[in-house]
Amino acid sequence: MKNIFILFIIILSSCMNSSYNKETTNEITEEYTSSIEESLECKFENLSPIELIKQDSNEIESIKKMLYTQQECWNNGDIYGFMEGYWNSEELIFTSAEHMPAYGWQNTLERYKNSYPTKESMGEFKFDIYNVKLTSKRTAILNGKWELTRVNDNPKGEFWLDIEKFDNNWLIVKDSTTSLN
Repeated sequence: MKNIFILFIIILSSCMNSSYNKETTNEITEEYTSSIEESLECKFENLSPIELIKQDSNEIESIKKMLYTQQECWNNGDIYGFMEGYWNSEELIFTSAEHMPAYGWQNTLERYKNSYPTKESMGEFKFDIYNVKLTSKRTAILNGKWELTRVNDNPKGEFWLDIEKFDNNWLIVKDSTTSLN
């Protein structure tokens, strides 16, 4: 855009009255170019690339719905239903401070099954979402806090999710979870 504008100024200056000399034309070109650059910098200097992505409330609600469905499955003791919110791929990544990273959907399922073998060990799952940001039309990031209410304890922590849209379904592609206990 800047190059087109400069070209326009050069062509315009060549058509101008001969009373303008080369020095005047350069001053005009520099003045307009500087003005455009300054206004563009003012508009975009404080924005991150994510803030430039349109935050579609329907897509954000779809992401939240997927998480609430996971919560319902968990609270019903349905780990397989809970896992439907994860990308069924060997490229899925699950990390936590307590374990080595799990790579792949099947490994993540096995970790959950080993860590929560019964409905009682699963407890009641609650979460609060701090922030959801669409990073493109097909990707998002989300962070929040989680809590399990069980008979003998009440573990809690925070989570960060990378989420991607496949067909019409938002799925977790990376889950980083920490415990605060």
